[in-house]
Amino acid sequence: MKQSEYIENDAAGLAEKMKNGDVSAAEVFQAFQERLEKVNPSLNAVVRTRLEKAEKETFSKNAPLAGVPFLTKDLSQAIKGERLTAGSKLLNKQADRNSYLVDAFQKAGLRIGGQTNTPEFGLKNITEPKRFGPVRNPHDTSFSAGGSSGGAAAAVAAGIVPTAGASDGGGSIRIPASFTGIFGLKPTRGRTPVSPGSGRQWQGAAVGFAVSRTVRDSAVLLKETQTLQLESAFPFPEIDESDFVVIGEPVKKKLRIAFSCASPQGTTVSREARQAVRETASFLKDEGHNVEEAAPEINGTSLIEQYYLMNSGEMASVTEQLEAAFGRKLDDEELELESWMLKEAGRFVTAAAYTQSLQAWDTASAAVHDFHDRYDIYLTPAAASSAPKAGELTYSRDSESALREKMKQTPNKQELIYEMFAPSLAYTPFTQLANLTGQPAVSMPLGEDDKGMPIGVQAMAAKGEEILLLQAAAMLEQSSLWKQRGAVTPEPLSDK
Repeated sequence: MKQSEYIENDAAGLAEKMKNGDVSAAEVFQAFQERLEKVNPSLNAVVRTRLEKAEKETFSKNAPLAGVPFLTKDLSQAIKGERLTAGSKLLNKQADRNSYLVDAFQKAGLRIGGQTNTPEFGLKNITEPKRFGPVRNPHDTSFSAGGSSGGAAAAVAAGIVPTAGASDGGGSIRIPASFTGIFGLKPTRGRTPVSPGSGRQWQGAAVGFAVSRTVRDSAVLLKETQTLQLESAFPFPEIDESDFVVIGEPVKKKLRIAFSCASPQGTTVSREARQAVRETASFLKDEGHNVEEAAPEINGTSLIEQYYLMNSGEMASVTEQLEAAFGRKLDDEELELESWMLKEAGRFVTAAAYTQSLQAWDTASAAVHDFHDRYDIYLTPAAASSAPKAGELTYSRDSESALREKMKQTPNKQELIYEMFAPSLAYTPFTQLANLTGQPAVSMPLGEDDKGMPIGVQAMAAKGEEILLLQAAAMLEQSSLWKQRGAVTPEPLSDK
């Protein structure tokens, strides 16, 4: 199979070719390996491969994506017999079983050839872990691919695979999708399975799924991975399979659409990001839908503070579990800056404060529910601008030392957490809301800056309304607004 043919097809297209006998699964997997060898040295998207094992694994030829090459994220998506490191130097243990989501991926017929790069414990909106190094953007390798599913997004954008496993706890699917010009769906809370021992997934903020280049691939994956998991903390009813049929068909009802370009924290939003949203809103209005500028009544600054408080408590818990497993205290330098700072702040989070933070989430969720009684879809930028430069949001050694010392001295540790994340939050102030409320959201490649770097437009809907989002996204995918329609080949690093 020629490289050009491999990268021009999405997962559904490759599966159809194999079912029709136009190409064999072995030929497709060989094309995947060739693409991996060609572009990954420029990207650092894939940190671990399992090519021989993947070639020997069998799958049902009747599976919808039978034989399609795939990559999982090196965080939460465990593969039996493979290491799962969460981007941390601390973790090396081989998984003794698949995660439930990986089971669903393989049942769909996907052939898992490796694992993708992620920041330590998925705590950042860029992917530059000390263990593996930075993921670079296929459009320009001097820029970041975003995070925390940065490796997955870069691999998909560059055509290593047409779709890849990802997860989203504060925008970690939609942010890298925005920065790399691909499609990213964060499903409704509870839509996809969580594995035993993986907890409440940041109190329901995090959800596992995938990124893709086409809307239909995400639709197929949603159909195949959705699970009504009654034993989980947040079970959610499955979408009826017949409902997926409407994706790609014209939207029959007149949608009520709200849009806003204002950052929830009052930070700057680039002209190009605002323009992308307004052009999308104008297109939808011309299509006959009701469109107006409006936003939920939510204190974005207060809400993000409650989000960081949760991060602090969760990281303190993770550290305690690691220390119990290792039988020793962790040295400060064994954790990267953000992990250590959150852990330190989390040690001082009271049960009362943690409970009150979750109540703030519930208040926001009620406000958003009322908002969606009036509007079917809510449009915002997926990010405030195109991607930051590689290394821009990683603290220098001196700055890191100063922050660590300041954390030891300051009584108001949560305030320092907000200060630490402020530069990165300025790039991505829009995505966290959907995580805290549990609603589905997508990033669509509908904008770009004056250098051609991608900027996504985010669309959110009420809980359970993924079909509506996918249908609207499929409509926009057919329009001239959709900027990216194929894989991008990055320049070799030696040429930069």
